[in-house]
Amino acid sequence: MSRPTLEVADIIRAVGNRFWEKHKSHLAWAHRKVLDAIVRCRTAALGGHRDKCIRCGHVTASYNSCRNRHCPKCQGNARAKWLAARAAELLPVPYFHIVFTLPHELSGLVLQNKRLLYDLLFRTSAASLLELASDPKHLGADIGFLGVLHTWGQNLQVHPHVHYIVPAGGLATDGSRWIRSSPRFFLPVQALSQVFCGKFCEELQELYKQDRLQFHNSLQHLGSPGAFNYFLWQLGQKDWVIYAKAPFGGSEHVLNYLARYTHRVAISNHRLVAFENDRVSFRWRDYAHGGKQKVMTLTADQFLRRFLLHMLPKGLVRIRHFGLFANRRRETALARCRELLSATTIREQSETTNLPRCPACSATTLVIERFTSAQLYFQPDLCLATPQRCSVDSS
Repeated sequence: MSRPTLEVADIIRAVGNRFWEKHKSHLAWAHRKVLDAIVRCRTAALGGHRDKCIRCGHVTASYNSCRNRHCPKCQGNARAKWLAARAAELLPVPYFHIVFTLPHELSGLVLQNKRLLYDLLFRTSAASLLELASDPKHLGADIGFLGVLHTWGQNLQVHPHVHYIVPAGGLATDGSRWIRSSPRFFLPVQALSQVFCGKFCEELQELYKQDRLQFHNSLQHLGSPGAFNYFLWQLGQKDWVIYAKAPFGGSEHVLNYLARYTHRVAISNHRLVAFENDRVSFRWRDYAHGGKQKVMTLTADQFLRRFLLHMLPKGLVRIRHFGLFANRRRETALARCRELLSATTIREQSETTNLPRCPACSATTLVIERFTSAQLYFQPDLCLATPQRCSVDSS
Protein backbone atom coordinates (compact mmCIF):
# COMPACT_ATOMS: atom_id res chain seq x y z
CA MET A 1 0.00 0.00 0.00
CA SER A 2 1.35 3.43 -0.96
CA ARG A 3 2.29 5.90 1.72
CA PRO A 4 -0.56 8.33 2.57
CA THR A 5 -0.01 11.98 1.70
CA LEU A 6 -1.83 13.12 4.85
CA GLU A 7 -1.46 11.72 8.36
CA VAL A 8 -3.14 12.21 11.72
CA ALA A 9 0.28 13.45 12.90
CA ASP A 10 0.11 16.33 10.39
CA ILE A 11 -3.20 17.49 11.86
CA ILE A 12 -1.88 17.28 15.43
CA ARG A 13 1.25 19.25 14.49
CA ALA A 14 -0.89 22.00 13.01
CA VAL A 15 -3.58 22.37 15.68
CA GLY A 16 -2.64 20.05 18.57
CA ASN A 17 -1.30 22.75 20.92
CA ARG A 18 -4.28 25.00 20.29
CA PHE A 19 -6.64 22.06 20.85
CA TRP A 20 -4.91 21.17 24.12
CA GLU A 21 -5.02 24.73 25.46
CA LYS A 22 -8.71 24.97 24.64
CA HIS A 23 -9.78 21.62 26.13
CA LYS A 24 -7.12 20.70 28.71
CA SER A 25 -9.51 21.26 31.59
CA HIS A 26 -11.58 18.34 30.25
CA LEU A 27 -8.67 16.13 29.20
CA ALA A 28 -6.22 13.95 31.11
CA TRP A 29 -2.46 14.07 30.81
CA ALA A 30 -2.69 10.65 29.12
CA HIS A 31 -4.44 12.35 26.19
CA ARG A 32 -1.51 14.72 25.82
CA LYS A 33 0.93 11.80 25.86
CA VAL A 34 -0.95 10.16 22.97
CA LEU A 35 -0.91 13.36 20.92
CA ASP A 36 2.82 13.86 21.56
CA ALA A 37 3.65 10.22 20.74
CA ILE A 38 1.86 10.38 17.38
CA VAL A 39 3.64 13.62 16.45
CA ARG A 40 7.06 12.21 17.39
CA CYS A 41 6.54 8.82 15.74
CA ARG A 42 9.14 8.09 13.05
CA THR A 43 10.89 11.41 13.46
CA ALA A 44 14.37 12.32 14.69
CA ALA A 45 12.89 12.94 18.15
CA LEU A 46 12.85 9.19 18.78
CA GLY A 47 16.19 8.34 17.21
CA GLY A 48 16.70 5.97 14.33
CA HIS A 49 18.56 3.02 12.89
CA ARG A 50 20.17 1.64 9.74
CA ASP A 51 19.27 -1.81 8.43
CA LYS A 52 21.30 -3.93 6.01
CA CYS A 53 19.93 -6.71 3.85
CA ILE A 54 21.55 -10.07 4.54
CA ARG A 55 21.21 -11.03 0.87
CA CYS A 56 21.95 -8.04 -1.36
CA GLY A 57 23.57 -5.68 1.14
CA HIS A 58 21.09 -2.87 0.51
CA VAL A 59 21.10 -0.35 3.37
CA THR A 60 17.97 1.49 4.53
CA ALA A 61 17.61 4.18 7.20
CA SER A 62 14.53 4.66 9.35
CA TYR A 63 13.36 6.70 12.28
CA ASN A 64 12.06 4.75 15.27
CA SER A 65 8.37 4.20 15.98
CA CYS A 66 6.57 5.46 19.09
CA ARG A 67 4.85 2.08 19.63
CA ASN A 68 1.81 3.75 21.15
CA ARG A 69 -1.23 1.54 20.60
CA HIS A 70 -3.29 4.53 19.46
CA CYS A 71 -0.83 5.55 16.75
CA PRO A 72 -2.01 4.85 13.18
CA LYS A 73 1.56 4.23 11.98
CA CYS A 74 2.60 1.62 14.56
CA GLN A 75 -0.18 -0.96 14.43
CA GLY A 76 0.95 -2.83 11.31
CA ASN A 77 4.14 -3.90 13.04
CA ALA A 78 2.42 -5.02 16.23
CA ARG A 79 -0.22 -6.87 14.21
CA ALA A 80 2.34 -8.84 12.20
CA LYS A 81 4.09 -10.06 15.35
CA TRP A 82 0.82 -10.96 17.06
CA LEU A 83 -0.52 -12.87 14.05
CA ALA A 84 2.70 -14.85 13.77
CA ALA A 85 2.33 -15.91 17.39
CA ARG A 86 -1.28 -17.02 16.78
CA ALA A 87 -0.44 -19.27 13.81
CA ALA A 88 0.28 -22.28 16.03
CA GLU A 89 -3.11 -22.00 17.74
CA LEU A 90 -5.38 -22.34 14.70
CA LEU A 91 -7.59 -25.38 14.18
CA PRO A 92 -8.34 -26.95 10.76
CA VAL A 93 -12.05 -26.10 10.83
CA PRO A 94 -14.20 -23.25 9.48
CA TYR A 95 -14.49 -20.17 11.65
CA PHE A 96 -17.44 -17.89 12.43
CA HIS A 97 -17.29 -14.14 13.02
CA ILE A 98 -19.77 -12.88 15.63
CA VAL A 99 -20.13 -9.22 16.65
CA PHE A 100 -21.72 -8.00 19.92
CA THR A 101 -22.72 -4.32 19.95
CA LEU A 102 -23.91 -2.15 22.84
CA PRO A 103 -27.02 0.01 22.28
CA HIS A 104 -26.11 3.64 21.51
CA GLU A 105 -28.03 4.73 24.64
CA LEU A 106 -25.09 3.39 26.66
CA SER A 107 -22.44 5.44 24.82
CA GLY A 108 -22.37 8.34 27.30
CA LEU A 109 -22.17 6.04 30.32
CA VAL A 110 -19.41 4.02 28.65
CA LEU A 111 -17.31 7.14 28.06
CA GLN A 112 -17.51 8.03 31.74
CA ASN A 113 -16.74 4.46 32.88
CA LYS A 114 -14.49 3.06 30.16
CA ARG A 115 -12.50 0.52 32.16
CA LEU A 116 -15.54 -0.93 33.95
CA LEU A 117 -17.90 -1.09 30.99
CA TYR A 118 -15.46 -2.27 28.32
CA ASP A 119 -14.55 -5.09 30.69
CA LEU A 120 -18.24 -5.75 31.31
CA LEU A 121 -18.90 -5.89 27.57
CA PHE A 122 -16.20 -8.55 27.20
CA ARG A 123 -17.31 -10.62 30.20
CA THR A 124 -21.04 -10.69 29.47
CA SER A 125 -20.76 -11.26 25.72
CA ALA A 126 -18.24 -14.07 26.20
CA ALA A 127 -20.36 -15.63 28.96
CA SER A 128 -23.38 -15.52 26.62
CA LEU A 129 -21.49 -17.43 23.93
CA LEU A 130 -20.18 -20.02 26.39
CA GLU A 131 -23.59 -20.52 28.01
CA LEU A 132 -25.56 -21.06 24.80
CA ALA A 133 -22.86 -23.22 23.22
CA SER A 134 -22.83 -25.54 26.24
CA ASP A 135 -26.63 -25.95 26.12
CA PRO A 136 -27.53 -29.39 24.63
CA LYS A 137 -30.45 -27.71 22.83
CA HIS A 138 -27.91 -25.83 20.73
CA LEU A 139 -24.33 -27.10 20.34
CA GLY A 140 -23.75 -28.84 23.68
CA ALA A 141 -20.02 -28.21 23.56
CA ASP A 142 -17.18 -26.41 25.31
CA ILE A 143 -15.98 -23.80 22.82
CA GLY A 144 -13.02 -21.45 22.51
CA PHE A 145 -12.71 -18.06 20.84
CA LEU A 146 -10.87 -14.76 20.84
CA GLY A 147 -12.36 -11.27 20.96
CA VAL A 148 -11.18 -7.87 19.77
CA LEU A 149 -12.64 -4.67 21.23
CA HIS A 150 -13.51 -1.80 18.90
CA THR A 151 -14.95 1.42 20.32
CA TRP A 152 -15.65 3.42 17.17
CA GLY A 153 -17.93 3.64 14.18
CA GLN A 154 -16.76 4.72 10.74
CA ASN A 155 -17.75 8.31 11.55
CA LEU A 156 -15.51 8.25 14.68
CA GLN A 157 -18.48 8.41 17.04
CA VAL A 158 -18.58 6.10 20.06
CA HIS A 159 -19.78 2.63 18.99
CA PRO A 160 -18.52 -0.05 21.44
CA HIS A 161 -18.55 -3.58 20.03
CA VAL A 162 -16.53 -6.80 20.20
CA HIS A 163 -15.53 -8.97 17.25
CA TYR A 164 -15.31 -12.67 18.12
CA ILE A 165 -13.61 -15.27 15.94
CA VAL A 166 -15.02 -18.71 16.83
CA PRO A 167 -14.12 -22.20 15.49
CA ALA A 168 -17.15 -24.06 14.10
CA GLY A 169 -17.49 -26.54 16.93
CA GLY A 170 -16.12 -27.49 20.32
CA LEU A 171 -15.21 -30.26 22.72
CA ALA A 172 -17.83 -32.48 24.30
CA THR A 173 -18.16 -31.67 27.99
CA ASP A 174 -16.25 -34.85 28.89
CA GLY A 175 -13.58 -34.12 26.26
CA SER A 176 -14.26 -37.40 24.45
CA ARG A 177 -15.08 -36.01 20.99
CA TRP A 178 -15.16 -32.95 18.80
CA ILE A 179 -18.69 -31.69 18.16
CA ARG A 180 -19.06 -29.93 14.82
CA SER A 181 -21.53 -27.13 14.38
CA SER A 182 -23.61 -26.66 11.27
CA PRO A 183 -21.39 -25.39 8.43
CA ARG A 184 -23.78 -22.43 7.97
CA PHE A 185 -25.07 -21.77 11.47
CA PHE A 186 -23.42 -21.55 14.88
CA LEU A 187 -25.86 -20.25 17.53
CA PRO A 188 -29.24 -18.45 17.29
CA VAL A 189 -28.57 -14.71 17.36
CA GLN A 190 -31.95 -13.88 18.88
CA ALA A 191 -31.25 -16.12 21.87
CA LEU A 192 -27.72 -14.70 22.13
CA SER A 193 -29.15 -11.18 22.13
CA GLN A 194 -31.57 -11.93 24.97
CA VAL A 195 -28.95 -13.63 27.13
CA PHE A 196 -26.42 -10.86 26.46
CA CYS A 197 -28.91 -8.11 27.34
CA GLY A 198 -29.92 -9.88 30.56
CA LYS A 199 -26.36 -10.50 31.72
CA PHE A 200 -25.13 -6.99 30.91
CA CYS A 201 -28.05 -5.21 32.61
CA GLU A 202 -27.85 -7.47 35.66
CA GLU A 203 -24.14 -6.81 36.16
CA LEU A 204 -24.56 -3.12 35.38
CA GLN A 205 -27.11 -2.91 38.18
CA GLU A 206 -24.66 -4.68 40.49
CA LEU A 207 -21.99 -2.09 39.66
CA TYR A 208 -24.51 0.62 40.52
CA LYS A 209 -25.33 -1.00 43.87
CA GLN A 210 -21.61 -1.15 44.64
CA ASP A 211 -21.39 2.60 43.88
CA ARG A 212 -18.69 2.01 41.28
CA LEU A 213 -20.25 3.95 38.40
CA GLN A 214 -19.58 7.62 37.68
CA PHE A 215 -22.28 10.02 36.48
CA HIS A 216 -21.25 13.46 35.23
CA ASN A 217 -22.86 16.37 33.39
CA SER A 218 -25.96 15.22 31.48
CA LEU A 219 -25.90 11.82 33.24
CA GLN A 220 -25.98 13.14 36.80
CA HIS A 221 -29.67 12.31 37.11
CA LEU A 222 -28.85 8.59 36.80
CA GLY A 223 -27.37 8.75 40.27
CA SER A 224 -30.92 8.50 41.55
CA PRO A 225 -32.01 4.84 42.07
CA GLY A 226 -35.38 5.48 40.44
CA ALA A 227 -33.83 7.09 37.35
CA PHE A 228 -31.20 4.36 37.03
CA ASN A 229 -33.76 1.56 37.30
CA TYR A 230 -35.87 3.25 34.63
CA PHE A 231 -32.73 3.54 32.47
CA LEU A 232 -32.13 -0.20 32.86
CA TRP A 233 -35.75 -0.92 31.97
CA GLN A 234 -35.39 1.16 28.80
CA LEU A 235 -32.23 -0.75 27.87
CA GLY A 236 -34.14 -4.00 28.22
CA GLN A 237 -36.67 -2.80 25.62
CA LYS A 238 -33.97 -2.17 23.02
CA ASP A 239 -32.72 -4.57 20.38
CA TRP A 240 -29.23 -5.66 21.41
CA VAL A 241 -27.62 -6.27 18.06
CA ILE A 242 -25.72 -9.53 17.53
CA TYR A 243 -24.37 -10.02 14.04
CA ALA A 244 -23.13 -13.43 12.91
CA LYS A 245 -21.28 -13.38 9.62
CA ALA A 246 -21.22 -16.36 7.30
CA PRO A 247 -18.40 -18.78 8.12
CA PHE A 248 -15.13 -18.38 6.28
CA GLY A 249 -12.45 -20.92 5.41
CA GLY A 250 -10.21 -22.87 7.71
CA SER A 251 -6.93 -22.01 9.33
CA GLU A 252 -5.27 -20.95 6.07
CA HIS A 253 -7.65 -17.97 5.85
CA VAL A 254 -8.03 -17.05 9.51
CA LEU A 255 -4.84 -15.02 9.92
CA ASN A 256 -5.65 -12.80 6.95
CA TYR A 257 -9.17 -12.36 8.30
CA LEU A 258 -7.94 -11.50 11.78
CA ALA A 259 -5.59 -8.91 10.31
CA ARG A 260 -8.64 -6.80 9.40
CA TYR A 261 -9.70 -6.43 13.04
CA THR A 262 -6.73 -6.70 15.39
CA HIS A 263 -4.52 -3.74 16.31
CA ARG A 264 -6.74 -1.19 14.62
CA VAL A 265 -7.10 2.42 15.70
CA ALA A 266 -10.11 4.68 15.30
CA ILE A 267 -8.98 5.91 11.87
CA SER A 268 -6.12 5.00 9.57
CA ASN A 269 -4.06 7.58 7.72
CA HIS A 270 -5.24 6.12 4.42
CA ARG A 271 -8.82 7.26 5.12
CA LEU A 272 -7.80 10.92 5.38
CA VAL A 273 -8.69 12.93 2.28
CA ALA A 274 -7.85 16.57 2.98
CA PHE A 275 -6.87 19.10 5.66
CA GLU A 276 -7.66 22.63 4.54
CA ASN A 277 -8.87 25.79 6.27
CA ASP A 278 -8.80 24.07 9.66
CA ARG A 279 -11.16 21.34 8.43
CA VAL A 280 -10.47 17.62 8.06
CA SER A 281 -12.14 15.41 5.44
CA PHE A 282 -12.05 11.62 5.62
CA ARG A 283 -13.69 8.65 3.95
CA TRP A 284 -16.25 6.57 5.83
CA ARG A 285 -18.80 3.87 5.09
CA ASP A 286 -22.42 4.56 5.92
CA TYR A 287 -23.62 1.11 6.97
CA ALA A 288 -27.08 2.49 7.68
CA HIS A 289 -27.39 3.03 3.92
CA GLY A 290 -25.92 -0.12 2.44
CA GLY A 291 -22.28 0.56 3.27
CA LYS A 292 -22.03 3.39 0.76
CA GLN A 293 -18.69 5.17 0.92
CA LYS A 294 -18.93 8.88 1.72
CA VAL A 295 -16.68 11.76 2.71
CA MET A 296 -17.23 13.50 6.06
CA THR A 297 -15.77 16.91 6.89
CA LEU A 298 -15.22 18.07 10.48
CA THR A 299 -13.39 20.97 12.03
CA ALA A 300 -9.92 19.98 13.22
CA ASP A 301 -11.15 20.52 16.75
CA GLN A 302 -14.06 18.09 16.26
CA PHE A 303 -11.80 15.58 14.55
CA LEU A 304 -9.27 15.45 17.40
CA ARG A 305 -12.02 15.34 19.99
CA ARG A 306 -13.60 12.32 18.30
CA PHE A 307 -10.21 10.67 17.82
CA LEU A 308 -9.39 10.95 21.54
CA LEU A 309 -12.78 9.51 22.55
CA HIS A 310 -11.31 6.13 21.62
CA MET A 311 -8.21 6.27 23.78
CA LEU A 312 -8.27 3.20 26.01
CA PRO A 313 -7.47 3.24 29.75
CA LYS A 314 -3.90 2.28 30.54
CA GLY A 315 -3.48 -1.48 30.84
CA LEU A 316 -6.87 -2.36 29.37
CA VAL A 317 -6.46 -5.54 27.30
CA ARG A 318 -8.37 -5.21 24.03
CA ILE A 319 -7.63 -8.70 22.62
CA ARG A 320 -8.82 -11.50 24.90
CA HIS A 321 -9.14 -15.29 24.79
CA PHE A 322 -11.99 -17.31 26.27
CA GLY A 323 -13.09 -20.89 26.87
CA LEU A 324 -10.73 -23.41 25.32
CA PHE A 325 -8.45 -20.56 24.26
CA ALA A 326 -8.13 -19.04 27.74
CA ASN A 327 -4.50 -18.72 28.80
CA ARG A 328 -4.75 -21.14 31.72
CA ARG A 329 -5.99 -24.06 29.57
CA ARG A 330 -5.07 -23.20 25.99
CA GLU A 331 -2.12 -25.55 25.51
CA THR A 332 -3.87 -28.65 26.87
CA ALA A 333 -7.22 -27.90 25.23
CA LEU A 334 -5.74 -27.23 21.79
CA ALA A 335 -3.68 -30.42 21.94
CA ARG A 336 -6.87 -32.40 22.67
CA CYS A 337 -8.75 -30.65 19.87
CA ARG A 338 -6.01 -31.44 17.34
CA GLU A 339 -5.90 -35.04 18.49
CA LEU A 340 -9.64 -35.43 17.89
CA LEU A 341 -9.44 -33.59 14.58
CA SER A 342 -6.38 -35.65 13.57
CA ALA A 343 -4.47 -32.47 12.89
CA THR A 344 -0.85 -31.63 13.41
CA THR A 345 0.27 -28.41 15.04
CA ILE A 346 0.84 -25.63 12.59
CA ARG A 347 4.55 -24.92 12.59
CA GLU A 348 5.28 -21.70 14.40
CA GLN A 349 6.74 -19.04 12.18
CA SER A 350 10.40 -18.43 12.75
CA GLU A 351 11.64 -15.36 14.51
CA THR A 352 12.98 -13.96 11.25
CA THR A 353 9.39 -13.69 10.00
CA ASN A 354 9.00 -10.70 12.31
CA LEU A 355 12.07 -8.91 10.99
CA PRO A 356 11.85 -6.07 8.45
CA ARG A 357 12.21 -6.82 4.76
CA CYS A 358 14.59 -5.35 2.21
CA PRO A 359 12.78 -2.99 -0.20
CA ALA A 360 15.09 -4.16 -3.00
CA CYS A 361 14.87 -7.97 -2.76
CA SER A 362 12.43 -8.70 0.14
CA ALA A 363 15.06 -10.64 2.09
CA THR A 364 15.52 -10.13 5.83
CA THR A 365 17.36 -7.05 7.02
CA LEU A 366 19.27 -6.65 10.28
CA VAL A 367 20.02 -3.53 12.31
CA ILE A 368 23.65 -2.51 11.86
CA GLU A 369 23.62 0.90 13.56
CA ARG A 370 21.41 2.86 15.97
CA PHE A 371 21.19 6.61 16.54
CA THR A 372 19.83 8.49 19.53
CA SER A 373 17.77 11.65 19.10
CA ALA A 374 20.72 13.64 20.49
CA GLN A 375 23.05 12.23 17.83
CA LEU A 376 20.63 13.17 15.08
CA TYR A 377 20.23 16.67 16.52
CA PHE A 378 23.89 17.50 17.07
CA GLN A 379 25.28 15.66 14.03
CA PRO A 380 23.28 16.84 11.00
CA ASP A 381 25.31 14.59 8.70
CA LEU A 382 23.55 11.61 10.33
CA CYS A 383 20.14 12.90 9.26
CA LEU A 384 18.17 9.96 7.97
CA ALA A 385 16.23 9.85 4.75
CA THR A 386 12.45 9.57 4.67
CA PRO A 387 11.55 6.55 6.83
CA GLN A 388 11.14 3.32 4.93
CA ARG A 389 7.89 1.46 5.41
CA CYS A 390 9.13 -1.96 6.48
CA SER A 391 6.85 -4.93 7.13
CA VAL A 392 7.84 -4.75 10.79
CA ASP A 393 9.78 -1.92 12.38
CA SER A 394 12.94 -2.98 14.18
CA SER A 395 13.09 -0.03 16.54
